[in-house]
Amino acid sequence: MSSPQPIPVLVGVGQVLQRADDPREAAEPLALMVAALERAGEDAGAPQLLGRVDSLYVTRGAWRYGDPGREIARRLGARPRETVGTPYGGNFSQACVIDAAREIQAGRCGVALVTGAENGRSAAQALRQGVALGETEAPGSPDRKVAEDKAIFHDAELARGMNSASDVFAVVESAIRFARGESLEVHAARIAELWAGFSAVACGNPNAWIHKRYRAEEIGRASPDNPMISYPYTRLLNANARVDMGAALVLCSLETARSAGVPERKLVYLHAATEANDSNFLSTRMDLHRSPAVRLAGARALELAGTPIEEIAHFDLYSCFPSSVELAAAELGVSERRPLSVTGGLTFGGGPLNSYGLHAVARMAEVVREDRGSLGLVHGNGGWLAKHAIGIYGAEPPERGFRYANLQAEVDAFPLREALVDWQGPVTLEAYTVAHQHGKPRLAHAACLTDDGRRTWATLSDPAVMEAMMREEFCGRRGRVDGRGRLSVP
Repeated sequence: MSSPQPIPVLVGVGQVLQRADDPREAAEPLALMVAALERAGEDAGAPQLLGRVDSLYVTRGAWRYGDPGREIARRLGARPRETVGTPYGGNFSQACVIDAAREIQAGRCGVALVTGAENGRSAAQALRQGVALGETEAPGSPDRKVAEDKAIFHDAELARGMNSASDVFAVVESAIRFARGESLEVHAARIAELWAGFSAVACGNPNAWIHKRYRAEEIGRASPDNPMISYPYTRLLNANARVDMGAALVLCSLETARSAGVPERKLVYLHAATEANDSNFLSTRMDLHRSPAVRLAGARALELAGTPIEEIAHFDLYSCFPSSVELAAAELGVSERRPLSVTGGLTFGGGPLNSYGLHAVARMAEVVREDRGSLGLVHGNGGWLAKHAIGIYGAEPPERGFRYANLQAEVDAFPLREALVDWQGPVTLEAYTVAHQHGKPRLAHAACLTDDGRRTWATLSDPAVMEAMMREEFCGRRGRVDGRGRLSVP
């Protein structure tokens, strides 16, 4: 392969997990990032690359640092040209890799480091024990962001308390179920089986958080240890953010890698990458169970990589909840019977919020290094299934070099729905969930369509009706909203 442009390569990956008995002895996220970067430098066989970093990317976390990249660089003995940050969103790990690859290809960056970490487990322990955790001062702001922050809640959603991730993704889950024509029983069994497959994958991933293998019946059945959170999602069908995990990637040009002595067997190439966003607001999307962004971005990524979906050997589809995986798989045209994660997903692999995607890319790099000649696809999702980034990786160089496309203009051409904050009148239930508290039904949330096709949100608290909504299909039923968001269903 010959190319007039620098060829971006992923040369080192590092992951760290910690389970401190005393949260006060646990390393903070910044220290986890440094440790992951040091492992990534060792993995590349060229730790000196850390000190030569030009662009240092840090995915936004739950921590309070201002510009953690600058402090990380100081601890590494490096002086990067820029520190780069992100907004919140699970797509931004992949987006950072894409941005770094494009900067390297354009000759603006020689070495890029990408890292992120969370200490959700230690923070939860500290809260329970009433102790305070220390956090390094890292003031300032990154020199650059890969994207700007945007609102993810529509006024129509906020008016009805639709601000819980488990509720939102469970609502989408019901829309998928109804579109497939599945009964509640068949659907519940299918998603539990899907997640049991993720649990099995985690058992083979040395850096997964949970290595215990869960059966489908354990995952889908509500119990005191596995309570219902947002019907049909039990706790084991939710992302697991109570983890202390960090990950890091080292990228550079092929020329830099070879001059630094990186072994050929460590090189991983980004063949193609695409990005596109659906409407930031769930309320305005035409169909809750579809994603034009994933459909178009996925098809273009495969086209740029010169490969059909059938020849992608490995996948990691963003897996905060089953509906994210199901939607992406459907739009990409890949069977749910295939393994759709290389980590075990955000439940079993571990869900360190926005930085999960770095673990996905790191594990995918390990997988394609071992399975030479194969290709792996990583999908990142941010917001309420809104922001999408896709990368295709392989250990062999792409014939046409790294190729990128942004599909936003094409996605923006798709029609949207009007969303209503308050509506009084008849509606058809489009999708719903029953939110639980302490394992008991608390409140039903429903996406409703007016007779002229506009969308509004409503809630219902009648215990008998909520119980019925978990026994019978309520999608497609007629109801009425009273003008203040209260739903009644005959």
